[in-house]
Amino acid sequence: MNRIELLALTGIPRIAPGDDLARLVWEAAQKDGIALADGVLVICQKVVSKAEGRLIELAGVVPSAEAQRLAAEDGKDPRHIEVVLRESARVVKRGHRVLICETRHGFVCANAGVDQSNASEDAGELVLLPEDPDGSARRLRAGIEAALGVRPAVVIADSFGRAWRLGQTDVAIGAAGIVPLDQWIGRPDGFGRDLRVTSIAVADGVAAAADLGRAKDSLEPAVLVRGLDRFVTADDGPGAAALRRPREDDLFR
Repeated sequence: MNRIELLALTGIPRIAPGDDLARLVWEAAQKDGIALADGVLVICQKVVSKAEGRLIELAGVVPSAEAQRLAAEDGKDPRHIEVVLRESARVVKRGHRVLICETRHGFVCANAGVDQSNASEDAGELVLLPEDPDGSARRLRAGIEAALGVRPAVVIADSFGRAWRLGQTDVAIGAAGIVPLDQWIGRPDGFGRDLRVTSIAVADGVAAAADLGRAKDSLEPAVLVRGLDRFVTADDGPGAAALRRPREDDLFR
C-alpha cells in the first residue's frame, strides 16, 4: 500500500532579506521532531524570495507611460503595473483586469508572479519571483546537507491559475533532487498498451499536494511530503525547468 504524508513545519519565523533559510527550516524541523532525510521539502516561493531580497517598495517605483495607460484602464496602481512589466519578457494576454505574462524565466502566469498576498504587513511592498528558482532549490538543499548531512529533495512552489479551470493550485517553479517529469511515453499501461503522450508532472503534483497540508493563512511556508522515495534522486537533476513547455509546442501562445 502506498501512503503519502504531509507534514507542515511550524515555527519558521518571518523571513527577512539575508536570512539563512536552510538553517531556519532545519531548526523548525528539529523542534517539530520531523526528520528531513526521508521526504520532499516543499517551500513557498515568497519566503525564498524574501530571503534573497527579491522585494520592492512601491514608493520608489516610477511608472512608465504604458503602465499608467494600463492602470487607468484597469483601475489599478500604475506602480504595481510597472513592476509587472519590468518582470515580464512579454505580455501574452490581457483581460479581466489581469495581465498574463511570460516571465524572463519562461513561466506564463498572472502578473509575472508579482504578488502582495501573504507578503508582509506593509501594503506597499511587492514580492518578486526568485531570479533563478532552480538555483534557489539547489542552494537550499545544499544548506540542509551542510547542517544535517541529509539531502531531501526540494521543491519551490507558487500558486498559478489554470487555463479552462477555476481556482488556483501550487506548481513547482524550482526543484532539486526530484524527478520533475515522469515520462511514460513508450511504456505499457495496465493492459499492456503502449502509452504515447503520458508524462506525469511529478514536481507540480507534489507542490499541489503540499498546499493541502496547510491553510493559506497559516503562515506555515514549508511542508515535508513523505512517501515519494521513488522520485527522489541523489543528484539535483534538471529542476523545474524541465516542466516548461517549449513555445514551439504551445498551441496557445
